[in-house]
Amino acid sequence: MCTVSVIMNCHNGERFLKKSLDSLLNQSYKNWELVFFDNVSKDKSVEIVNSLRDKRIKIFRSKKYLKLYRARNLAIRKASGKLICFLDTDDLWKKDKLQKQISIYNKKKYNMIFCNYFIKNEVKKKTYIFEKNQLPSGYITQKLLDKNLIGIHTVMINKKIFRKFSFNSMYEIIGDYDFFLKLSLKEKFYSIQKPLATYRHHGKNFSLKIDVYLKELLKWKNINKKKFKNFDLSRFNLQLLKIRI
Repeated sequence: MCTVSVIMNCHNGERFLKKSLDSLLNQSYKNWELVFFDNVSKDKSVEIVNSLRDKRIKIFRSKKYLKLYRARNLAIRKASGKLICFLDTDDLWKKDKLQKQISIYNKKKYNMIFCNYFIKNEVKKKTYIFEKNQLPSGYITQKLLDKNLIGIHTVMINKKIFRKFSFNSMYEIIGDYDFFLKLSLKEKFYSIQKPLATYRHHGKNFSLKIDVYLKELLKWKNINKKKFKNFDLSRFNLQLLKIRI
């Protein structure tokens, strides 16, 4: 049974943290460790995690505030498991999320597995499926350029991938999108159509800073257009246009 290292980066995440942790503790697959990387929280986040008294939980505290993707890279270095997953403090997992992905990993040997997910709009009190169409598997670079299809809270990645790839810490929001795009040039991805996770849209999500998001996508395009020159960027440009509008 592979140990799964669950990376949870936290900066003042107490509002939703307990439910996110419960969704991990309730997993049917029990061979996991939690790498809780606290990024100078001023609230009770660390106290909440400490109160669980679970030997599978490892707490690390940064001495100074770090950009998210640098903090993710540092947290991964603390992981001892063969497989890496990410669960942010405001996200949730279905109880069979890890079990289903482990089963796929054991049978298919894909180094990157992701799944569909629910979006729970806390403001409008509505929940809906992120992607109603079939999620792609295999070499999916073009599909990812057409649309950002992968939530970081849905992935399971072989840790050996991080020997060659890491998150680009210059980004504040699109570091995961950049990571998945570059990884897709080298690795086949496997998708699970069933939603096994939930992303909470609560109006304060860091990824909803539209101005920053647009600037980073434009920067990404300028830096990477040669690397992706053999792909059609028209749908990527359409994403940019929709954000501007």
